[in-house]
Amino acid sequence: MKRIYGLAFFCLIGPACACAQQAPWGRADIPVSARDRVYAANQTSNTVSVIDPASNKLLGVIRLGDPVPGALSPLYKGQLLVHGLGYSPDGKTLAVVSIASNSVTIIDTATNAVRGVVYVGRSPHEAFFTPSGSELWVTVRGEDFISVIDLGQMKEVRRITLANGPGMTMFGTDGRYGFVCSSFTPELDVVDVASHQIIKRLAQASPFCPNIAVSPENDEVWITLKDAGKVQVFSAKPPFAQTALLETGPITNHVNFANNRNGKFAYVTIGGLGVVKVFRRGATPELVATIPVGELPHGLWPSGDGSRIYVALENSVQAVAIDTLSNQVIASIPIGQTSQALVYVPNAVPNGAGTENLAPLGDAGNTARLTLEAAGSALPDAQATVAVNSLGFLDLVQIAARGLSPKKQYQVYLAESAQAPFGKLEPLSVLKTNPDGAGIAQAIGPLKTLAADAPAGAPSRRFLIVTELKDSSQVVLRQSAASSNH
Repeated sequence: MKRIYGLAFFCLIGPACACAQQAPWGRADIPVSARDRVYAANQTSNTVSVIDPASNKLLGVIRLGDPVPGALSPLYKGQLLVHGLGYSPDGKTLAVVSIASNSVTIIDTATNAVRGVVYVGRSPHEAFFTPSGSELWVTVRGEDFISVIDLGQMKEVRRITLANGPGMTMFGTDGRYGFVCSSFTPELDVVDVASHQIIKRLAQASPFCPNIAVSPENDEVWITLKDAGKVQVFSAKPPFAQTALLETGPITNHVNFANNRNGKFAYVTIGGLGVVKVFRRGATPELVATIPVGELPHGLWPSGDGSRIYVALENSVQAVAIDTLSNQVIASIPIGQTSQALVYVPNAVPNGAGTENLAPLGDAGNTARLTLEAAGSALPDAQATVAVNSLGFLDLVQIAARGLSPKKQYQVYLAESAQAPFGKLEPLSVLKTNPDGAGIAQAIGPLKTLAADAPAGAPSRRFLIVTELKDSSQVVLRQSAASSNH
C-alpha cells in the first residue's frame, strides 16, 4: 500500500492535531470514546446497526420494520428499505430515512427509542440537519423537492423545489449554503439556507449523484457520480466553480473527509472494486492510497477526531474501521444486511449504557457471499460479487457487477451447472449497467441452494450465470467456486 508523505499539510499543534472535523459541524478533534456511536442503515433487514467505536463491537440493532415477505403485507405498519442517515449538531437525535415507506424516523441516540415518524413525498433518500439544528432537510428523490421538517412540530413546514430527483443535501460549516446534488438530473443546486432559495445551478458531469460532502474547512464540495465512476469537486464559495473531476472507478458510492497530522484527505468508497480510495486534498487532488475493505463498500464517516474512517460493506454484512494515519483496516464489525448510509456521532450517549431498545442481529447476520467470474474472452474483465441474504423462508440475492458493456441489459439466470452447457436455465433478474459498465441487480426467492453448504433437504444446488439479454447461449459471467457464509 502506498504510504502518505509530505509535510506541507502537517498540523503543527502536536501529535493530537486539533483539526476541524466532520462537516457540517467543523469542530476541533473529539477523541474516540465509549460515548460515541456508529450507526449503519440496513436496507434489507430494515434495521439500524449500533456500534460502540471504543470497542469496535456491535451493541445491537434498532428494528424499524420486518424483512420481506412480511413487509409486503397490505396491513404492514413498519418501515421499509431503511436507507439514509443524518444526525443533529448536539448528537442527541438520529434521522433515519426509509425509501419505500416514504418516511423519516426520529430516534433518541441516548436510548435508541423512536421519538416519532414524519412521512414525506415519494422515495426520500437522505436527510441532514442544518448546522443550527433548527431544520431537518430531506431530499425527496422520487420527486423534485426538499422536505423541510421542524422537529418541534414533528412535521413538514415547507418544500424547496429544485432539480428533479434530489439525491442528498449537505451544508457548509458556516450554515449559509445547502448543496443539493441530483440523482436524475445533471445539476447541483446551491440553496441559501436563510431564504430557502436556489442561488446557483451548477452542472454535474453525469445525472446520478447519490452522495455529497462539504469539507470541514468549508472550502470544498465533493460529489460522487455513481453511474460514471467519477468524483466532481467544486469550491464551496461563490461562484462555486468546479475545481476537479476525478476518475475513481465503478460504483463510486460515498465520500467523506478526515484531517490528521499527515494532512487533509478525502475518502471515497468504490463499490465495484471493493476498495476505499484516499485523495490528498488540494488544488489538484492526488490519489495517495487504495485500501481493500471488502465487498461493495458504501457509506462512510470519520470519527470525531479524524483518526478513523468507518465504512459499511453492502454485500458483506460488516462495517470496517480504517486507521487514517496508516490507511489500514483495524477492525471488522458485524452489521445488518445490504447496509447503505453510515454515520459516526460523537457523544451520542452522554450517560448510561446506551443499550436500551436494542435487539440482537439475528437472521440479519446470515448471508452467503459468492463471486462470479468472466465466462469466456468476450468480456475478460467482467466479474461480480454476490450476497445471498437470508430473510427466513426466503432470500434476497444482490449482484454487483463490473467490466460489462456500458448501458446494456443482461439476463441473470439460475442454472443447473456452473459449467457449460449449464443445463436448464431459470430467469431470475435483469441487470442494467451504467455508462461505466457496472451495475447492481436484486431478486427475492428460495435461493439458499446457491450457497456451497445448502441446507439439508433443499433442492439440488443451483448456480448463477449472466448472459446476453436476448441470447442465453452467450454467457458473460458464471459462478466461481469461491463462496463463504456468515
